[in-house]
Amino acid sequence: MSRIGKKAVPVPSGVTADIAGQTVSVKGPKGTLKFDLNEHVNVAKTDDGSIQVEPKDETKLARASWGMSRTQIANLIKGVTVGFEKKLEISGVGYKAALQGKTLQLSLGYSHDIAYPVPEGIAIAVPKPTEIVVSGIDAQRVGQVAAEIRKYRPPEPYKGKGVKYAGEFIVRKEGKKK
Repeated sequence: MSRIGKKAVPVPSGVTADIAGQTVSVKGPKGTLKFDLNEHVNVAKTDDGSIQVEPKDETKLARASWGMSRTQIANLIKGVTVGFEKKLEISGVGYKAALQGKTLQLSLGYSHDIAYPVPEGIAIAVPKPTEIVVSGIDAQRVGQVAAEIRKYRPPEPYKGKGVKYAGEFIVRKEGKKK
């Protein structure tokens, strides 16, 4: 039994959730999102307005999809009400970021600057030259954009230089011994 799948997803006031077959559409103050559930789970609205997800049968695939589907719906509701954000930190001498219109300019120690076009539906802020904040309503797209920015210069283990997530711990290695 999925412990997370058993819980109903509460729909707060100001948010409308529509269920059409296997598609759940959620509309809130920040926008509209939808998710297509797979055929192994059933979804229904309860009397108190929350959304309940249940497996169609007791197969392993249905039980595996149960909790994931409930979490996806909960993320839709969180996205249209609060939104998601990922913070990135840049460390290294001369490493910096700047936002120019809809393009993020990254100076990461290469012979050229990197121009990253900001995707539609994602907001990028640069409060400090060494800090990037990626935000949006879709958790998957926010994480993907943050991972793409981090991929340009992942943190290296000797000095810790590069782009890392805020709060990420970099396992450091000892350098050469004399």
